[in-house]
Amino acid sequence: MNKVVLIGRLTKDPELKFTPGTGTAVATVTLAVDRRLPNKDGQREADFIPVVIWGKNAENTANYVSKGRLIGVSGRIQVRSYDAKDGTKRYVTEVIADEVQFLDRGNGSAPVGNRPSTNNSEFGMGGGFGSDSFETDMTPVDDGDIPF
Repeated sequence: MNKVVLIGRLTKDPELKFTPGTGTAVATVTLAVDRRLPNKDGQREADFIPVVIWGKNAENTANYVSKGRLIGVSGRIQVRSYDAKDGTKRYVTEVIADEVQFLDRGNGSAPVGNRPSTNNSEFGMGGGFGSDSFETDMTPVDDGDIPF
């Protein structure tokens, strides 16, 4: 089973492109995901995880979220390789998103429960990350701890 669920903040605005020929939307983002425990010096650390989002999910992500926004992603890990210009083989590990959920409120945006869900039901992921009560279960994040 290859299943990943992440909650983190965008390190920069989503980059939206369209594939040649079919014109399918694809967005790439990097999520800063806090580690569970602080390091030996008591400092909180984060992992920066590349995420690829396809189709309508990609368009919604590019249109509704920006740097610093909190999102949830459900998907799978994929490893791919390519030959670099110098002849070496390079490996890339990334998360391919099946579902994306916008988890915080931006300036002038709708509450979490009224926002468009980027649920991709063809993957059997119906229902999203939660319901209207999800927000009450969340612990507030101090934006001063974000490394960007």
